[in-house]
Amino acid sequence: MSEHPVPSAAAREIVAGGYDTHVHIAPDVMERRIDDLTLAARFAEVGLAGFVIKSHYLTTAERASVVRAAVPGTDVLGAITLNGSMGGMNPAAVEIAGRLGARIVWMPTVDSRNQRSSTAADLPGSKPAMWGALQADLHAQGIVPDVVEVVDADGSVLEKVRQVLRVIARHDLVLATGHLSAPEILAVVRAAREEGVRRVVVTHPEFTSQRLTVAQQQELAAEGALLERCFTTPYTGKVSWDDLFANIRAVGVEHSVLSSDLGQPFNPPVEDGLALFADRLLEAGFTADEIRTMAVTNSQYLAAPKA
Repeated sequence: MSEHPVPSAAAREIVAGGYDTHVHIAPDVMERRIDDLTLAARFAEVGLAGFVIKSHYLTTAERASVVRAAVPGTDVLGAITLNGSMGGMNPAAVEIAGRLGARIVWMPTVDSRNQRSSTAADLPGSKPAMWGALQADLHAQGIVPDVVEVVDADGSVLEKVRQVLRVIARHDLVLATGHLSAPEILAVVRAAREEGVRRVVVTHPEFTSQRLTVAQQQELAAEGALLERCFTTPYTGKVSWDDLFANIRAVGVEHSVLSSDLGQPFNPPVEDGLALFADRLLEAGFTADEIRTMAVTNSQYLAAPKA
């Protein structure tokens, strides 16, 4: 593994008690930098409260409960992503995940209409997403799942999506918007509010296949959603750091939540992600209180158990 920056002690202190609500760790269907048990112990060592295990292909709620029992002191939380391997827009799968204690439900990512049809290019020199190779292999085998739709031809949210949203609301889970397009995100977020969903996160709005404008982000913030700022998006070159910082300023720190999206073998240690992000923000002129709002206050709000 290549050398990576080391977080400052000041940054560690600022993010202490925060949750990383977006990590990709082993066991998974692709190579990961670290496994869940080892990461739980490392989070405890650096003073972080916990993390949410994300997989594009597997539900992680049962696994998270095992890690919590094996490594007391770190709040490890599970999730489900509504791609084809989970049955797509599957309210029964969300119900089971909710009963198992999952915390976040991601709308489709790799199997979303937007991701499948996106022609947006990464910035020069950026690292490609690891799931791209797996998706290509599924295509080569002729077993790629169907696109998971969220809206009809008129842009109205499908009833199956509303069924999922009602399950999310009943279990007081967090809705994350996955790799949907800007119009899809806005439609789903509004429908989520109508169906009683309390907590909504717009997944990495700066990512290549999202690239939401400031105006779109502000509109979503006005709907009550938090905008997720992922460390890997600028770190791997998919957006410039300056553009990310400008978006946070324009939308407001109170409407942003920091996560790492780490776990890839070529990226920094997962437990360093939030603190490395804090160092970058400090260098850009953000205050410790502003960073703590995004890294700790808002992540704790998302990680909180059912109201």
